[in-house]
Amino acid sequence: MNRLFSKNAPFFNLGVLYLICSFILRIILLFHPITNVHFSALEIVKFIVIGCLSDLFVYSVASVLLWLYLLFLSNSKYDKPWGYIIFGLLVLLFIYVYFFNTILNEYGGSLPEIGQSFIGLKTFLFGLLLVFPRWRKTLRLVLFSITVFIFCLVIIQNTVSEFFFWNEFGVRYNFIAVDYLVYTNTVIGNIMESYPVIPLFTLVGLLSITATYFVVKRCQPFLEKLPTFSQKIKGLVLYSLLFLISLVLIPRLDKLENSTNVFTNELQANGLYRFYLAFENSELDYETFYPTLPNDQAFALLKKQLPQIKGKSVLQNCSSDSTEIHKNIMLITIESYSSEFMKEYGNSQNLTPFLDSLATQSLQFSNLYAVGNRTVRGLEAVTLCLPPTAGESVVKRKDNKNKFSTASVLKQKGYSINYLYGGDAFFDNMEDFFGGNGYNIIDKKKLAPNEITFSNIWGVCDEDMAKKAIKVMNEQAKSRKPFFNHWMTVSNHRPFTYPDQKIDISPCTKSREGGVKYTDYALRQFFTMAQKQSWFKNTVFVIVADHCASSSGKTELPTYNYRIPALIYSPGFIPPQNNATLVSQIDLMPTVFGLLHFDYQSKFYGQDVLKANYKPRALIATYQDLGLIKDHILTIISPNRKVKQFSLQLKPVEGLSNDFDIYYDQLPLNQKRTDLIHETISYYQTASWLLKEKKYEKL
Repeated sequence: MNRLFSKNAPFFNLGVLYLICSFILRIILLFHPITNVHFSALEIVKFIVIGCLSDLFVYSVASVLLWLYLLFLSNSKYDKPWGYIIFGLLVLLFIYVYFFNTILNEYGGSLPEIGQSFIGLKTFLFGLLLVFPRWRKTLRLVLFSITVFIFCLVIIQNTVSEFFFWNEFGVRYNFIAVDYLVYTNTVIGNIMESYPVIPLFTLVGLLSITATYFVVKRCQPFLEKLPTFSQKIKGLVLYSLLFLISLVLIPRLDKLENSTNVFTNELQANGLYRFYLAFENSELDYETFYPTLPNDQAFALLKKQLPQIKGKSVLQNCSSDSTEIHKNIMLITIESYSSEFMKEYGNSQNLTPFLDSLATQSLQFSNLYAVGNRTVRGLEAVTLCLPPTAGESVVKRKDNKNKFSTASVLKQKGYSINYLYGGDAFFDNMEDFFGGNGYNIIDKKKLAPNEITFSNIWGVCDEDMAKKAIKVMNEQAKSRKPFFNHWMTVSNHRPFTYPDQKIDISPCTKSREGGVKYTDYALRQFFTMAQKQSWFKNTVFVIVADHCASSSGKTELPTYNYRIPALIYSPGFIPPQNNATLVSQIDLMPTVFGLLHFDYQSKFYGQDVLKANYKPRALIATYQDLGLIKDHILTIISPNRKVKQFSLQLKPVEGLSNDFDIYYDQLPLNQKRTDLIHETISYYQTASWLLKEKKYEKL
């Protein structure tokens, strides 16, 4: 047998540990109080046998990093001259990442320090093993033990995590587990408050140390005589075959989860593979995890907000008694732009002098809430105008094309449609989504080299994209057709780098404040150029943030972290005023269509908020907590069919108008408002059902 597969090899021993942990976990979950169903003997045999096979193949795929480590375990690489050549290259690499500007520096944050630390440590350890051959055996044993401990810790920690996930939800990993990685701070806080963390982590640590001791002891013969180069090649060929076979068999075993007993399927499943599927599918089934109503009742409740709808449909007629006005529309969604950056909302740092000025010349919505806290949620809101359904945004789902959207309405009116983005639209699946919904995409790939003056890892600076937008609109104007352009900015995003000497905050600070102020500067340049164009007076400009700069807070949905600026600017057409009505991000484009007196058939949940029959409400959500703000009450529905309600009590700021006060105390409601709970369910249940049944397609 090849030494890399022998009983003394790390691959074998860590595999045994993983299979034992998985088997024990399966038995514990079988007898867990949540698993309150009866299993036949055949069902138990099925989920244990197929489950163990699935665990084996999943381990074979997941151990690819272990194999990379084992392949580079060698004594010969320290022989002259190769040892010194490799060490020299590592030193040069460390000097490069430490003293020069690399892709790690462009991204910013803690990534440069992480990269420098990793390469520095690798260089230092390689140097020790090279210079002190007498210590090599001892040092390798120590480093090998540390590596094995990390693998043991991951295996045991995952086993414990799966138990607690089952304890909470009664299922294997799903999109909620993916969500936990996104909201790490919130999740860690929840764990700290919910479980005896110190004893639990101590136990995990002790189990990992114990497992490490036995694995290292069994692997001593492997370390004493490392595999030769030819043995490694043969082992790699064998592992590659096992890897490919596992890739084929894992999804086939997954299809055998076909029992009518849901718990049988869950116990048979492998948690890591379920986690992978959650990334791929990006959805969280509403009916499985959230409080529900009979569908007929849910749509009947929705009808109170959308009076024209009938049956299980949101189709409605939007009409006007005035002549349609086919003005051009320029929608600008600004990256991570909280209301609190603006002077009217109490900011004293003068970060947004241009938008502060533009707000006084615009129809401003001072009480508008973003639906979510990710860019794709904001893009979904202004494009599809529907509530943020559980799981990932529609933008990132496979079934994201040919939806009823702002573009589908405008195409019927003869508009040309563009989506402009300073980065690569492949990111966040934007290219697939916008391209699949009728947009012509203009991103960084479409810019000529002479059109780029500055770029970072995130894309070209907002000034460059502003100039490109002007060029695009000038070309569109030649066709004498109305145009709709949607520009998504990028500069107010980590690493917060931008051209030097544009604003009074140096880009070297890589600060949020600098990113905000530079984007404001770039918008000023855009409007300065736009005012000189022939199409300017015939254009409606819509400016709104995609989401706030921060999302975490003391509660599941801290309302102040969803309050965003929104302006509709069209001098000579739309009179300046502030509208303090409670508004959702999904209402913005239907309101624009109302101002243009459009007649159209709509499937939007978003409404023209200037209509007399509009009932104020706002929808805010994370990937799993779905909220409704109405009547100064925040209602939240969550997985496990949980419901919470909070009274929103304004915290006035001295010298600030209530219209621009964004902070509220969220106090638990003593007596539940059942009507608002049902209304919340109606929004999210019907939206999820329409998407699932493919009834939100374009007309």
